[in-house]
Amino acid sequence: MAVKVKHIQEALTVLSELGMPNEQLNERTAICLLALLDLTKDRAWGDAQDPRLGIRAILDFARSKYKRLYAENTRETIRDESIKPLVSAGVVMHNPDDPSRAVNSPKNCYQVEPAALALFRTFGKRSWRGTLTAYLSGRQTLADKYARRRDMARIPVRIKDGETITLSAGEHSELIRAILEEFSPRFVPNGELIYVGDTGSKWGYFDRDLLKSLRIDVGQHGKMPDVVIYFRAKNWLILAEAVTSSGPVDGRRHVELSELFRNSTAGLVYVTAFPNRGEVMRKYLSVIAWETEVWSADAPTHLIHFNGSRFLGPYSK
Repeated sequence: MAVKVKHIQEALTVLSELGMPNEQLNERTAICLLALLDLTKDRAWGDAQDPRLGIRAILDFARSKYKRLYAENTRETIRDESIKPLVSAGVVMHNPDDPSRAVNSPKNCYQVEPAALALFRTFGKRSWRGTLTAYLSGRQTLADKYARRRDMARIPVRIKDGETITLSAGEHSELIRAILEEFSPRFVPNGELIYVGDTGSKWGYFDRDLLKSLRIDVGQHGKMPDVVIYFRAKNWLILAEAVTSSGPVDGRRHVELSELFRNSTAGLVYVTAFPNRGEVMRKYLSVIAWETEVWSADAPTHLIHFNGSRFLGPYSK
């Protein structure tokens, strides 16, 4: 046990020497660093490794190697308050094997950056101080380098004439792009974009003033649909959910959105969007709420109406 505590204290010293903020100078972040270096009780700093680990593997390491039991509901805290700051500092890389991987993918992983690994392997040796000085002199440049690398993988989405935003890479953002570039021009011509969610930052785009003009004041964004578009010609508000793994407009979600937008002076139109008519659509089709619409990106000119007899009748030949 003494060796394990010693490792934790040493990791805290390393974090402090790197200039990490006080919020990260804690045992939790120290153990995350040890996990990413695979520094167990039988290894010295000179034997540090650089495995690619997800949050689940880091939790397993903490439990099996240091007897620290972190509950499942702490995963987000560990990721946001321990791992992400290390990524921002350039010490750890996020998805080095695939920078375009979606931020909500179960394959997300983290790995110590090569120059940082070389530095850590000198801790406790005479060369530590000189290596640290050299490393710190280029750390900001390194952090910027990896930030630019991830930015290059972001997905550009055209929202207005001459205006583009970028969303975190991944299938979910690709579907949001399809909603804006394929669904909206066909079914909401000249629609005015109000909101776009992003798996990375949540607020990809938000025209709060336009939403307020419809007598809607949204506080917490957690219940917002993925896309909100105002169709001024018909005074409709399009509330669209992009579904790549979960989250259709089922009965529960319909109630949530109805409550969130209850003061709207525009009529509410609920849309569930799927990337294709494959497995995900088949999985959720039975729970889609009535009086809503379903759109599939692989058949962009069609809608599926869950609206009873409103559209009953023959089609012209």
